Amino acid sequence: MRRVGPVAGTAAVVVVLDQLTKWWALETLDDRVVEVVWTLRLNLVYNTGAAFGLGSRYAPLIALAAMGVVVVLLRTSRILGGWAPRGAAGLVLGGALGNLGDRMFRAGDGFLGGAVIDFVDVQWWPVFNLADASLCVGAVLLVLTAREEPAHAPSGP
Repeated sequence: MRRVGPVAGTAAVVVVLDQLTKWWALETLDDRVVEVVWTLRLNLVYNTGAAFGLGSRYAPLIALAAMGVVVVLLRTSRILGGWAPRGAAGLVLGGALGNLGDRMFRAGDGFLGGAVIDFVDVQWWPVFNLADASLCVGAVLLVLTAREEPAHAPSGP
């Protein structure tokens, strides 16, 4: 639990912040767009597609893949050595769970067909949310820190 705790804790913080920001976006951006600076604006979008709004008919498959990522991260996070890979795994896990929650619990068509709430719009990239950002940053950090030695080597053949 000492090794999985930081991963689960980071993931929980990401999920809570993601859902709070999505709630704020639903309450505040329903009928307006907020211009922030340069091309950055806050603009509510219901993403029924897969990653970055692409391929809406494949969204349930992407959601199932996200479930697989969650299971793999939970199983392998106990062998990650160092705080950086554990934090990165927590970011990926939290991002996957945040968007998976939208797919599962927001109104939509069929199995895992709910819309993901996106609202960060830089106008030169697909609209995204905190879960997307967490997932992407966590994945890059996980790759960059994967060379660290594991906390313990698995024993046996």
